[in-house]
Amino acid sequence: MDKKEIGNILDSWHRAAGSADFDAYFNLMTSDAVFIGTDASENWQIEEFKAYAKPHFDKGKAWNFKAVERQIYVNDEGDFAWFDELLDTQMKLCRGSGVLRKESGDWKIAHYVLSLVIPNENVSEVILIKQEKDDRIIEELIKQ
Repeated sequence: MDKKEIGNILDSWHRAAGSADFDAYFNLMTSDAVFIGTDASENWQIEEFKAYAKPHFDKGKAWNFKAVERQIYVNDEGDFAWFDELLDTQMKLCRGSGVLRKESGDWKIAHYVLSLVIPNENVSEVILIKQEKDDRIIEELIKQ
């Protein structure tokens, strides 16, 4: 039952973004949630993510993701779950993965990671496109 419920929650979360329903979207996340986007700079604690997302939701157009494949796993105690999903998005195929935590009997998204899916035969081309920026980011991170 938990896996079906979790799948429904994830689908509702994606639908809330697609319909730009800010409250419904963020009510499905924990108060200490983390969202990691596709850009190296996108590692947001919940309040930072809300600040980033609010203008998009206010325009009535956030992002529109639909799961086309999903695996869900629940721990033996039934209070944590983790998942991975392939998504049909405006960026074409992406992968989402994350963790849900049961709080007061309700499943909430605690951690979500969005990544672009790159076919293995295209990895070399993508590396060429992003290597200069990645090198700069790596240098800055090493200095910290």
